[in-house]
Amino acid sequence: MTISPNPPTGVFRAVQVAAPGAAPALVEVARPEPGPGAVRITVEACGVCHSDLLIAGGKLPGSAFPITPGHEMAGRIDALGDGVEGWQVGDRVAVGWYGGSCGHCDACRSGDAVHCPRLAIPGVAYPGGYADSVVVPAIALAAVPDELTAAEAAPLACAGVTVFNALRRSAARPGDTVAVLGLGGLGHLGVQFAQKMGFRTVAIARGPEKAALALELGAARYIDSTAEDVAEALRHLGGAKVVLATAADAAAMSAAVDGLGRRGELVVIGIGSEPLQLTALQLLRGDRRVYGHSSGTAVDTQDTLRFAARTGVRAWIEEVPLEETARAVEKMASGRARFRMVVTTGR
Repeated sequence: MTISPNPPTGVFRAVQVAAPGAAPALVEVARPEPGPGAVRITVEACGVCHSDLLIAGGKLPGSAFPITPGHEMAGRIDALGDGVEGWQVGDRVAVGWYGGSCGHCDACRSGDAVHCPRLAIPGVAYPGGYADSVVVPAIALAAVPDELTAAEAAPLACAGVTVFNALRRSAARPGDTVAVLGLGGLGHLGVQFAQKMGFRTVAIARGPEKAALALELGAARYIDSTAEDVAEALRHLGGAKVVLATAADAAAMSAAVDGLGRRGELVVIGIGSEPLQLTALQLLRGDRRVYGHSSGTAVDTQDTLRFAARTGVRAWIEEVPLEETARAVEKMASGRARFRMVVTTGR
């Protein structure tokens, strides 16, 4: 099939995965109309997230193939469904992992809608942002500040809000020591946000070559886990109030626990399958806590975007055109992407 870079009216380009594990393919599909309570977005940019691999692999409940992944999207509203209030055609918006919720369960009514049992994840509940156009519930929208381009805003709608929300909801306060474990797609944002929030920011990673990067991102101290005992180094600094674990490395997370100070917290946001190796005594010594944190709602994403716009926090990205989405996904999956891959549509 020949794919036009400028499809005729009523048709748009989308990247589809035909079956679990299949390669992403660019196709032309009919442009949908937004129903009640929904809007249609002209997608300008969509981040490539590791969670998209789970979706494309059919590993999340509710996936129905063929699917269009992509849950880090930014663009402009081009059509409103019935009953949508507070948004106008032309508004710049972003949508992340939180793509809508029921609005009436206990989680939603408690302001914790990201844990709604009927959470709508773009790419699972409905076609995602690897496309020229997408229809989403208006409740999922976050306003994008003028200071951010679409490509800058897109990865902040998932990776950014996850890190930002985890830090602002932690026990750390300005002046406290916060250590960010890992300097990848999440970690490089974690160091920036932590520094801009006023924390004494420490970066932890493997190898001396990452020291310059850590300092450039805003860290006051770099710990090379191949050359130093991480826990001892953190204790020498007085103990960390928070260790933000962005690297999916259970051994590295476990090794950092003894570096927590009094009532310190290990906050896990990196997704891994190996168990943590901890003892009850390690937690009781200083009343430490270990817990996970996942994403946030549309309001949290909007707060993240505003904070980033005002403070200069930016995801370090590599942009590729929509027709090269398969290459972007492969580069991210293989670990050759240094930080964040972003697909752009040229719209």
